[in-house]
Parts: sequence; structure tokens; C-alpha cells
Amino acid sequence: MKKYHYIFAGSGLSALMTVYQMVLSGKFKEKKILLLDADSKKNNDRTWCFWEKPNGDYEHLVYKKWDTALFSDINFTRDLDLSPYQYKMIQGLDFYQYIFEVISKEQNIEFLHQKIIRFTEENDGVLVETETEKYYCDKLFNSILNPQEIVAQKKYPYLQQHFIGWKIKAKEPVFDSEKATFMDFSVAQKGNTRFMYVLPFSKTEALVEYTLFSKELLPEKEYENEIRDYLKKLGITDCELIEKEQGAIPMICYPFWEKNTKNVVNIGSAGGWTKASTGYTFKNASKKSKELVAFLLTENDFRKFYKKTKFWFYDLLLLDILDRKNHLGSRIFSSMFRKGNPALIFKFLDEETSFTEDIRVISKCPKMPFLQALVRRIGI
Repeated sequence: MKKYHYIFAGSGLSALMTVYQMVLSGKFKEKKILLLDADSKKNNDRTWCFWEKPNGDYEHLVYKKWDTALFSDINFTRDLDLSPYQYKMIQGLDFYQYIFEVISKEQNIEFLHQKIIRFTEENDGVLVETETEKYYCDKLFNSILNPQEIVAQKKYPYLQQHFIGWKIKAKEPVFDSEKATFMDFSVAQKGNTRFMYVLPFSKTEALVEYTLFSKELLPEKEYENEIRDYLKKLGITDCELIEKEQGAIPMICYPFWEKNTKNVVNIGSAGGWTKASTGYTFKNASKKSKELVAFLLTENDFRKFYKKTKFWFYDLLLLDILDRKNHLGSRIFSSMFRKGNPALIFKFLDEETSFTEDIRVISKCPKMPFLQALVRRIGI
């Protein structure tokens, strides 16, 4: 049975970012590291989007970026000047190839294409079993989410950001390649929080995505019918479907860190690294991976790796509202973006604002739903 210092259960975004930060630090060359995943990470299975100032950590991987974004609902449309931020997109395969190229040069890091069955703690370490082998490590980084765990509990509402996106090439030049559609709530809400999301790459090519913040997934044809209707609304009568992506991202304030043990830390969606109120993951994972690597250099007990902030509570209030009255999502986001400062809103969503700045953003939102949610949560 092979022995490692660190094993990563799953090699998605959070695991690869953490290993990458380990390599950049230069402090883990004497540590044997293993990544295990049932997926070979050789497909362009997703895209990550995020707002960020120019020249970020992964700038060389950015496929496309936009300085302006459109926000709409049935009552208004607004072009958002994102300065000093830019809205950026990274393709999954570009990210995977780059990180694996970096770690392939490290003698102490291995990747094995194997499915993990279970892991158990024993003898001050962790035993990891795959379908074919067993491994032992001092510390385990787990990014495999157990949905039953969060569905079974009732204290923290569980919603999902779920979507289907089509990357299309239209015959007509209908897109403004310099303007992303951040949220278009003009589509029928049908009792939910539903919007269209468009990332144009040229006048004829774009990723067009139908997205919901709600509890239940839809039949696949419902997402795709909405995309077809939206394309017609844009004036697209004929197009080529190049790629399709589909996903469901957990939106929950469940305290995943309480499941950490001395030798096992939960990361990624399994560790609450996804921004609960929006479903955005890339920026949060980038920050958390740096924090985790810095933690490893000074600490030995993963139970100490957590930090609950005011933003966790803000997110919890919003999810409480959307759990009970999912149709209010359009009203809440529209109230923020109708007259709010886009840069301040993005700074707030990045969890980098002062309390005074928080009030400036929150005050734009409808008061009563948040007051009612606050009253229900008093005592947490």
C-alpha cells in the first residue's frame, strides 16, 4: 500500500488550484502528493466566469473578457460599466491542461485516474480506497460532495444554480462582442428566479445560457425550449450548436467546516467554497486555496481551518428568502443593479466591503423580506 503525505479526493477546480499554489510556494517539494479522480480532465466540460481587476492570477488562461455587461428585467435595461473590474471567462480544458502541465514537472506529484469508493481515518492518518487499490496518507483534501448530507438537514436552505448553456454560431451578426449579458430577468419567471446569461465571443458566436436559482431541476427540454425562444427574441432564425454545457451548483450556507477533522479537510463545493448567494466559485476557490496552503505551512489540525464572516450571514438571509419565496429573486437583484454602483456591488459579492459599504448595497434591496428573514434567524 503506497503512502503519501497528501491525497486529494477529486481533482476539480479547488484541488487543482490548491496543488498549483503548493507548487508556486516551493515549500512542498519533499512531500509526496497524489490526486485521485474518476474523470481524466481531458474534456472541455465547463466554463468559469468571474469579475476581477486586470492582470489576475490566471490572466493568461482567460478566453474572453468584457468591460461592459447588460442587466435587464421586464421594467428596465441597464449597461453596467464594470470598471475597475472586467468580466472574464476561462474554459475548463484550458485550465486543466495548464495545471497538469505545471504539476507534470514536479517529481513528487502523481495523478491517477481512479474512482474513490471510501476513505476512513485510522492510526493518525487516512486510508483511501479506490475501485482497484488502497492508499494511505497523513492528510486528505476531500472535494467529493455528499448531497444526501445537506439535503437531509433542514436548518439551512438548499437551492441550486442550475443551467443549460448552448455555445452557438448564428448566421446573422446579432451580438455585441464587447458586452456580456450578466442577468436578463425579462424571461418568464414562473414562480422562480430565472434569467438568461449571454457571453458573446464575436458578432455571430456566443454562449447562451438559461439559469435558475431554485430548489428543483427542470426537464432538459424546458431549458432548451427557453434558449430557443430567447434566440428568436434576439433575431436568430438559424444557428449551429457547437457545444452544450449543463450543471447544478449548490447554493447553501451549511457549515461544511464542522465536518473537517484533524486530518481531513473539505474543499470546493464540499467545503462551502462556492459563494452561496450567487453560485460563483472561481474567485472564492482561488482565495481559499491560497489561504489553505498558507495554513498548511503553520498548522497541523484542519479543524482550525474555517472563518465565518458577516457575508456568510448575508448569504443565509438571501437564501432564506429565495427558499420561501423564490419568485423574489428578480426583484432583489434588479433593485440592486437598477441604480446601484456596479463596482461596489461586485466588491460586496467578493466579500471585500466595509460595513458602511455593505449598508450602501443592502439598502437598495427591498426591506421587508430581509427584515422577516432576520427575525426568523435571530439567535443563530
